[in-house]
Amino acid sequence: MRSTMPSTVVFDIGNVLLRWDMRALFSKIVPADRLDWFMEQVCPVSWHGQLDAGLTYAEAIAQRVALYPDHAETIAHYDPRWQETIVGAIDGSVRLLEALRSAGVPTYAITNFPAEKFDETCELYPFLKGFLGVVVSGRERLVKPDPAIFSLFLDRYGLLAEDCVFIDDSPANTQAARALGFSALQFTDPGRLAVELRALGLPV
Repeated sequence: MRSTMPSTVVFDIGNVLLRWDMRALFSKIVPADRLDWFMEQVCPVSWHGQLDAGLTYAEAIAQRVALYPDHAETIAHYDPRWQETIVGAIDGSVRLLEALRSAGVPTYAITNFPAEKFDETCELYPFLKGFLGVVVSGRERLVKPDPAIFSLFLDRYGLLAEDCVFIDDSPANTQAARALGFSALQFTDPGRLAVELRALGLPV
């Protein structure tokens, strides 16, 4: 049992604050009857994970083009049109974020995100600029659920895990945070998140 309630909230970004889906881009380019195959073989989510881990877009695209040269033109869209993988903000989550900030609760983020796309995404979604600190996997070459990315976050911002609640849509990521002493909530929808934050004594 915890003796104190968390006072700091740490958000994941993708599919917690921003709805992210690679298919949203490629469904505009690849014929519907080939889309599942394309997403499984040519540009799978695991490939995007290498960008989260620090691979550059030039390197990543060259890698897939070498494997699938007949799809070079389609693969190449993943750099200039990457923002089309973000379907938009999850409005209910953003309202909770803003409520926490308005109440004076410190908010941070730990995100698996390509280094090359983070700043431009912040320009498109300005609420991302309000965090007191952000750890971006692509910049650090550390990817959740590696415990090292959580430890780096705590060390960089002088925080204690027991003072933080971490919110992420991935069970593996929440489990990793919990093992280090964070309170951790697996995100499914804003309504449930609001209930869980209130149960922790947070003003939303």
